[in-house]
Amino acid sequence: MFSIKMRASKDDNGRSVHISGAEKIISEKQLDSCVNSLMERGLYHPKGNADFMNIKIERVKGDELEYLDALPVTTVEVKDRQEGHREIVRFLEEIAVPEPQKVLAVLKDTYAMRGAMLLDVNTLERLEPDGNRGIRATYMDQERSENVDLKLEKNHYEEAIVLATKVANCPGIVGEICISDDPDYVTGYVASKKTGYRRITKMKELGSENGGRIFLYNGKKEDVEKTIDYLQKKRVIVKGVKPLVTIQSAKLSDNQPVPDLNESSLSAINCERKNPMTVIENTLSDLKEKHLFRTMKSIESAQGSHILMNGKEYLLMASNSYLDITKHPHMLERCRAAIDKYGVGSGGSRLTTGNMDLHEELENKIAGFKGTEASIVFNTGYVANLAVISAIMKNGGVIFSDELNHASIIDGCRLSKAGCVVYKHNDMEDLERKIAENPCEFGLVVSDAVFSMDGDILKLPRFLEICRRNNLLSMIDEAHATGVIGATGHGISEHFHMSEKPDIMMGTLSKAIGGEGGYVAGSRLLIDYLRNTARGFIFSTSLSAVSVAADIAGIEIIEKEPELVQRLQHNVRYFCKKLQESGLNISSETAIIPVVIGDEKKAMDISEKLMEEGFFISAIRYPTVAKGSARLRVALMASHTEDELERAARLIAGMLEK
Repeated sequence: MFSIKMRASKDDNGRSVHISGAEKIISEKQLDSCVNSLMERGLYHPKGNADFMNIKIERVKGDELEYLDALPVTTVEVKDRQEGHREIVRFLEEIAVPEPQKVLAVLKDTYAMRGAMLLDVNTLERLEPDGNRGIRATYMDQERSENVDLKLEKNHYEEAIVLATKVANCPGIVGEICISDDPDYVTGYVASKKTGYRRITKMKELGSENGGRIFLYNGKKEDVEKTIDYLQKKRVIVKGVKPLVTIQSAKLSDNQPVPDLNESSLSAINCERKNPMTVIENTLSDLKEKHLFRTMKSIESAQGSHILMNGKEYLLMASNSYLDITKHPHMLERCRAAIDKYGVGSGGSRLTTGNMDLHEELENKIAGFKGTEASIVFNTGYVANLAVISAIMKNGGVIFSDELNHASIIDGCRLSKAGCVVYKHNDMEDLERKIAENPCEFGLVVSDAVFSMDGDILKLPRFLEICRRNNLLSMIDEAHATGVIGATGHGISEHFHMSEKPDIMMGTLSKAIGGEGGYVAGSRLLIDYLRNTARGFIFSTSLSAVSVAADIAGIEIIEKEPELVQRLQHNVRYFCKKLQESGLNISSETAIIPVVIGDEKKAMDISEKLMEEGFFISAIRYPTVAKGSARLRVALMASHTEDELERAARLIAGMLEK
């Protein structure tokens, strides 16, 4: 058996901030999948992306292991954090802690600690040797079969049961209080051998990183070292983690002893499972409280610089239709002809009955536009990234991914069987360091070309040089680059005047091109491989003829009318100039111009006020961007006029001053 531990942290102005930690005790057969799973957890965490990660593996001898039965479990449903904290006090009273309110009051002192507070319940003296680090309960896991695949998402419940069981069986410990510091997880617990493991459904507000843990000590002062030694060094395997059972809060309100939930008595207890719809309802309520709830607006006209909603006209400054060609005469003509000839539905996947000569015409058109040997079309850009990354990296290896890459890239990395290393945003020095620190026989470096929320551009020359020198595949996502940058809108290679191309050039047909779908352009070898291995291509019904015709027409319009691209680029320069003249230090080289506000509610309020003035500019919030970096995401079109841009800049600046 082996003990494996992961600790991940990030740099915050020279201070190391803990992000994530986990551990397992596993067989040698499970090492590979477990390492990958723990790395993924540390790299993609709601608290941020890791700058440092440590994986520690130690051999464990069989006679070192202590096997414990899992604590019996109950769940207490509460409506808010205040009620949850009252349940903590009730628990402390049940286990005869002398001053429950004072114990609850020191819980806030654990929020900044990496470990747990060790608190003497009689004197309220803190007993941990290092007050900043606290006590870490380590070397523990649940009993499982060797055949279980450990490439799993974090399971708060199972991991908490394991830890609570070890702590409850530790000499000198009479109980434990725990609130997770995960901002997406509001359930906490209290636990002891007397009460079992008691989940409390709301111990904090959604989005809060305030979490901590107290180990409640009731023993002799001279025995404290034995307690700490057990918590930090004893190897423990927990047997028989039971399914969740819910007991309503009222059942525990009379200070009655909690029933023993063993196998024979479980069915006799007056208990019920959580109502799944209640869980969903509570989640939505939390989103609304945090100003993170999303709704949709119904547009009653074509996607253009001017749109209709509820019978009122708005200036649209939030669309990715950068060239405003969705109603271009050539596009409409192409689409009508395609419907007349092919009808609407395609009837099957490309590898069965769904392949039309029109699809092949589009792929040839994309390859010519991007200057590659071949291309392949997918139903959406999101599917393209998922399918391509998972197909290329299905045999393992390492992916190096920019920390601000689009969600579809992140999800493609997660879907693959590769390890994933995140490097600092557009930081080529950090990319080189991460490559040196993570040697691999096969690897991929992937980045947005234009970053969708910040609008900045990948440093392509250095990016390609690093990939080439380290013999790594290079992949870029040109969703927001094609039709936007480069003298004639051909994208990032044209922008940098480079003939060298990335190995994998992914993009979308639904933004500046004005149609629908995603694509990958590259060598014929690459495209043949994807046709035979990319599941998002193989198992999807193909795009309809009308969508494909629109895509072809969009590329033809860009090729024949480069002045559209030049007009868009002029609008970007003009709008940034007007923002700066209004006192805002904002600039961009692309059609995406972020106006960072920070507070989610303020961003929503300003977006709504702009809507009242007839300007449709979206407020972007977590999880699309990091917490505390909510923004207005201005997206320009070639068809916006200088007068419209000047009025928008003046309005935005005025609202930010208030």
